[in-house]
Amino acid sequence: MTNRLASWAFTLAALATAFGAAAQNTEQIKNDLRKKYPDAPIETVRKIPYGNLFEVVGGGEVFYTDDKTTFLLIGSLIDTKTKENVTEVRMRQVNAVKFDSLPLESAIKIVRGNGSRRMAVFEDPNCGYCKRFERDLTTLNDITVYVFLFPILSPSSTELAKAVWCSPDRQKAWLDYMIRDTQPAAASTCENPIDKIVAFGREKRITGTPTLFFEDGERIPGAVPVAQIEQRLVDAKKAIASAK
Repeated sequence: MTNRLASWAFTLAALATAFGAAAQNTEQIKNDLRKKYPDAPIETVRKIPYGNLFEVVGGGEVFYTDDKTTFLLIGSLIDTKTKENVTEVRMRQVNAVKFDSLPLESAIKIVRGNGSRRMAVFEDPNCGYCKRFERDLTTLNDITVYVFLFPILSPSSTELAKAVWCSPDRQKAWLDYMIRDTQPAAASTCENPIDKIVAFGREKRITGTPTLFFEDGERIPGAVPVAQIEQRLVDAKKAIASAK
């Protein structure tokens, strides 16, 4: 028994030493990168089980280096056994946003069917992809869509967004413009949350439209096929249920 306890103690001590060395190594890598790239937002560094690679996260991006920071590798890391895009999965985790942390009170709420499934989308009224996306969304049922007016393409986008928000029926004004090309008739002079939404989007590193958010926090940049949206809604519900 004494020998067994001694063996366990030695193993635990070795693990503690290894973890301590790993933590020290990642901090050194982080410091080295910050010295070499002082303007880069280096946030986290961690060892990953692929060769001698260390994952670096900064500014919503994921890239890789070695323990001596002799290179930076930017691109997708594919696990050849599982065929999984490791970088893509990690990017989703890094850029996830808790759904209820979104300023939902500043969105246009559109409910179809029983509205049991939720998603949010940041859109510019002058975005052609957004218009196509809105047409696709009309084919989905039992969904609540929170539309955030995110005018980043041109000054006219801001005026259009404000005119939609100032309309007596915001939902109708938005869908009329995006789907039917009917200009909003309201003046763009009412109190509105447009500037706050743009600031929030910048803070969350939303750089293009449409950008989608699902209930499990995952974001998808760009207009995606409606079948993919449907699957993501299903997956989000499962993820939330399994987390309870």
